[in-house]
Amino acid sequence: MLNRFGIILLCFFLLGACGVTKPTEKLQKVGLLVPETVNDQVWGTKGFKGMLKIQSKFNVDVFYKEGMNSESVVERAVKEFDQKGVNLIFGHGSEYAEYFNKISNDYPNIHFVSFNGDAKNKNTTSLNFEAHAMGFFGGMVAAHMSKDQKIGVIAAYEWQPEIEGFYQGALAENKNTHVSIEYVGNWDDEKKAIQLVDRMMEEGVDVVYPAGDGFNVPVIERVKERGQYVIGYVSDQSDLGESTVLTSTIQQVDSLYVKVAEQYNNRKLKAGNLSFDFQDNVISLGKYSPLVSKEFIRKMNKQIETYKKTGKLPN
Repeated sequence: MLNRFGIILLCFFLLGACGVTKPTEKLQKVGLLVPETVNDQVWGTKGFKGMLKIQSKFNVDVFYKEGMNSESVVERAVKEFDQKGVNLIFGHGSEYAEYFNKISNDYPNIHFVSFNGDAKNKNTTSLNFEAHAMGFFGGMVAAHMSKDQKIGVIAAYEWQPEIEGFYQGALAENKNTHVSIEYVGNWDDEKKAIQLVDRMMEEGVDVVYPAGDGFNVPVIERVKERGQYVIGYVSDQSDLGESTVLTSTIQQVDSLYVKVAEQYNNRKLKAGNLSFDFQDNVISLGKYSPLVSKEFIRKMNKQIETYKKTGKLPN
């Protein structure tokens, strides 16, 4: 079993010994910090896969450290990475933007990358997924497939743009759809998420969007037990049951990692806050259930292509 709090080196000896490398502007070694684990099958696993893709494409050593959930442990980890010659660090979550803003000036030879935050220094970047459209198209599928015109969202926080998108997409597809929205108040509270989805299904909701990467897998399993449907979140979750998972709203984090590493290696990675959407080929809908008609899938594909070209969502 992996040590959640230890540093594990994925060293494939492609560059020889894994000693300290003097940082330069070109990509040398890459580090990853995750708040929980890389074994969660969703968000953390996506980051881990991104590191493997970077290692494979650029022939560099990559490191990762789990359980990085406070400022003090992040500071220690960054110091260790610096001693090993890491010059690009990914903080796999919004909390890292604040940490990196505080310490990045002490490490001018390292570029710090976080998610969904506010990067303020010249060697910090925040990657932001434009999740509104992702939720919108997921809402369209949910409304189309709901037999009782009752669908629900189990979200982590109110600020998630995919929630409003899901609501608007559902009504665009079927204006008579009733959308229930509940908030867990945490990315990882599985117990509360299960309680909320049980209550939703008791009230007649037959399609659920579990928009929290720490609890969506157990929620999907519970919905499957009840014979209802879900829209997967972050990853393509069709492998959890094709007759349960109608489609998934995917954030292709691993592909974005490679894109960022390539920009850094070519000295083109910008500081500040960068946004990505369907047009950047890092957000998509996943595999459709066989229960979804081919005619509707063609309609969805056409709507998505129109959005990619025009930036306009269906009315």
